[in-house]
This record gives sequence, C-alpha cells and structure tokens, in this order.
Amino acid sequence: MSLVEATPRPAAQVLSVRPVILPAPARGGDLQVRITAPAADTDLPVIVFAHGFGQSMTAGDPLVDYWAANGFVVVQPTFLDSTTLGLTPADPRYPTIWQTRIDDLVQVIDELDTVIAAVPGLTGRVDTHRLAVAGHSWGGQSVGMLLGARVIGADGQPGEDRTDARVKAGVLLSTTGISRGDLTPFAQGHFAFMSPDFTRLATPSIVVAGDQDQSPLSTRGPDWFTDVYHHSPGARHLVTLHGGEHTLGGIQNYNSTDTTDESPERVDLVRRTTTAFLHTALGINETAWSDLAATSVEPIGHIDSK
Repeated sequence: MSLVEATPRPAAQVLSVRPVILPAPARGGDLQVRITAPAADTDLPVIVFAHGFGQSMTAGDPLVDYWAANGFVVVQPTFLDSTTLGLTPADPRYPTIWQTRIDDLVQVIDELDTVIAAVPGLTGRVDTHRLAVAGHSWGGQSVGMLLGARVIGADGQPGEDRTDARVKAGVLLSTTGISRGDLTPFAQGHFAFMSPDFTRLATPSIVVAGDQDQSPLSTRGPDWFTDVYHHSPGARHLVTLHGGEHTLGGIQNYNSTDTTDESPERVDLVRRTTTAFLHTALGINETAWSDLAATSVEPIGHIDSK
C-alpha cells in the first residue's frame, strides 16, 4: 500500500482565531498571532509554527489545517520580516530580525495560556507540556535555535544557546544548512546568521527536504537542506521529496502562485510524515511512526532514519 493511497481519516471541525495580540514593546510593535485548533477533544498537543521570509501567520494552511484536523493546536506568530508589516532594510530593527524571531517564539511559548484563552472553549482542553515547534525555510532556522542549534559568530565560535527545554519535538522544513564558505555574496551580505552549528541540536526532530531545491543563497546543491539531518544528534528522520523544490509541493498556501513544484502528493507526504512523527515523539501514539515507515512512500519520496 502506498502512503498516498491510504484512506484519510474524516476531517474534524477546526476553529481559527486571528489576530491574537501579545504586547511586545521591546520589539517596536505588538506580536500578532493566529491560533487554529480542533473544535472538540481534550489533552491537545501544541505546535508553534514559524513562517518563512516575508510571510505571516496566515502561511502554511495546507499543513496547519491537517495538523489541527489530526488533533493539534497550531499557533502562528507574524514576524517582523513579514511583508504585511512593511519593514524595510532601513529600519534599525532589520539587522537583528533573526534574533527577534526567536524572541517572538519564546514569548508565544511563555504566554500560551493567554493565546489559548483567546479561542472560545479551548481553555482546559490543551496539554501545553506536549509542545513541538515547526518551521519552513527561515522559519526552520528560527525554530532550530529552540531545538539546540546555534549561530557561528564572526569569531568562528558558536554563539548564544537558545535551547528551550519546554519544546519536546521539532519539524524542520526546507531548513538551510551549514556554511563552508559557499554562501552567495548576497547571502553573506544580508544573512550573517546563516552559519548554523547543529552539533547540540539534540531535541528529537524530523527533517523534510526537496531533492530539486536549488537555493539562490548557496552555491551547493539541494543536499544543503539535508545538513541538519546529517550534522545534528536530534534529527531522527529525513524525508526527501522526489522532484520537490523549496515549497515542498505547495505547503505554504493553497493555490499559491509562488509554488514552482505544485504537487498534492508531495504535500500529502509532508502532512502524513510530520504528523506521524509528532504523534510518536510527543507520546500520543507510540506506533504512529513505525506504522508509517512500514508503508511505501515511493514514488513521491523516500525516508532515511538513524
């Protein structure tokens, strides 16, 4: 039986509320958040999802809807780089947006009770101790810091450790790799933080990459997006999408004009593998991952584990 032929579970009703406003005077503007949750059930685990460059809390619906329908509460902050906020490189906050993104994620986790209370009837139905983070592209770099990744500074040494022990699992989608002098001049000039060290990323994680994802930020090939799997102790599984580019078949939005590799089958594989991993990693269903791994995911992709 192939993964895409498996019978889907009936869609559950979900609720979504936005914006939820968290005061954040130090960042120069309040933090806006969206929360999506199942309309029923209790002991719901939480995913804090970080969008990619320029996007917002409305990104990732093909994943968010699926995760919520399968029992997760999904919380999505809008970061300062979002085009909805209109910041330009002339803004004094711009050079440190990569750090503010991490601060935003920590604030969301700190204030989960407030966020949850913004959805009618959700309070008392959420298990905030079953907490995962997920991110796509720059969002993967952002959440990776909470999983144990660090940024190598100008002195060649790993910088501040932002590991958050409250986070029990991670999902890293199209996450940029390590720098070996192969960043393009544009990346070197604009994204100094894009030099990660993964040696202490020990939180259990799953990595998803496309084997046709050729980044304009690196002179390396698509294998750049698999570095976090190969160089971190916490990355347990690598899902490689055959023919997949940076948007992994279209995970960022339904019918997006930015999708260059549109494929419902690839999106379905991302949904199913990440959900199965999180169900097992968070102790919801101990056999979810092994059950999935026992099925064939060809020709859409393949799975490596360590």
